[in-house]
Amino acid sequence: MPKAPKTIYDFSAESITGERADLAAQRGKVLLIVNTASACGFTPQFEGLEQLWQDYRERGLVVVGFPSNQFASQDPGTNGEIASFCSLNYGVDFPMMAKVKVNGADAHPLWKWLTAEAPGLLGSTAVKWNFTKFLVGRDGKVIKRYAPTDTPQSLRKDIEAALNA
Repeated sequence: MPKAPKTIYDFSAESITGERADLAAQRGKVLLIVNTASACGFTPQFEGLEQLWQDYRERGLVVVGFPSNQFASQDPGTNGEIASFCSLNYGVDFPMMAKVKVNGADAHPLWKWLTAEAPGLLGSTAVKWNFTKFLVGRDGKVIKRYAPTDTPQSLRKDIEAALNA
């Protein structure tokens, strides 16, 4: 029987360009994992996420976007269309993964783990909407879950604390 995942480094995903992305390659870095969508009221958060990436990547922050079409079909495009949209409209340069499900039986294993490690309100493990965010420390363990309404700018204090830990 395979061992249960203990840290984010036990997972891999597919990049938006189709390559395997082992999260173990990010060992020792602080990760901000976000489920994204291209046609959501929160889509302008891409700009703030990119700014966090630009401001903190030299100190060890990696922002990772996971497009999902599970909320009101707000990301129906192909991976190529999503990548193009993010780059052209928001200058996204941070790593983007292939589109995944973040809820349900078919949810990506990483998202099942993230939501179990940091449940939402009233202990709910479900992701409620696009742009839910998870901050992961240098040890690969989830520090905190953030609601879609939490702006990237509002995470700076927690990100700095994680980078300084």
